[in-house]
Amino acid sequence: MRVHYLSHVPFEKLGTMETWLEQRGARLSATRFYQGEPLPEPEQLDTLIVMGGPMGADDEARYPWMAAEKRFIEQCIAADKKVLGVCLGAQLIARVLGAPVTANPEPEIGWFPVQSTDAGRHDPIGALFDDGAPVLHWHGDTFAIPDGAVHLARSWGCENQAFRFGDRVLALQFHLELGEHEARALCRECADELKDGPWIQSEAEMLADPARFSAAQRRLGRVLETFLEI
Repeated sequence: MRVHYLSHVPFEKLGTMETWLEQRGARLSATRFYQGEPLPEPEQLDTLIVMGGPMGADDEARYPWMAAEKRFIEQCIAADKKVLGVCLGAQLIARVLGAPVTANPEPEIGWFPVQSTDAGRHDPIGALFDDGAPVLHWHGDTFAIPDGAVHLARSWGCENQAFRFGDRVLALQFHLELGEHEARALCRECADELKDGPWIQSEAEMLADPARFSAAQRRLGRVLETFLEI
């Protein structure tokens, strides 16, 4: 399996997904926009993973490469590639599918539960969140659910946490891929976002329980096995 990922900032890459994919023989490649790397052709990959970042999904004026990125995501969806988006990546997929991305009522940063929607409980991926376990969030914006997509999960702080579009496109607002090392880096690089708020935890709270990262990694494996059919 040829997996290409899009990275917007140095501190948001594949995280624990990298090891999982390598263990299953995936051939990994990347476009690091912050280094000016080019995009491949859609026929050069089987799966596209679009990672997160602190920019907004409509920030083409500040990040001119974002317009080309959206066209590339659209091309990959049209070419029937598997496409997975995480946080900003999920928002970019929503925009490509015609849904708006707007500010969430409150930023959501920290470990908070996500719960399957009614439709999600009957979906093989959405059902993986029916236990309402906490996952790690770090976002200020949110996406609307695109027309034709299945709304899979919600949280107390954000109604739209995940959607699936057909069998080959999956968008997750939250971060299952962050290990403790990656979460610590995010806390360092985006420390200015750790303000008072109803859905914002401190760095100490986020890093307090290593077992949460282990549980997230196991859940990530189940999501990837189901979505990629490995």
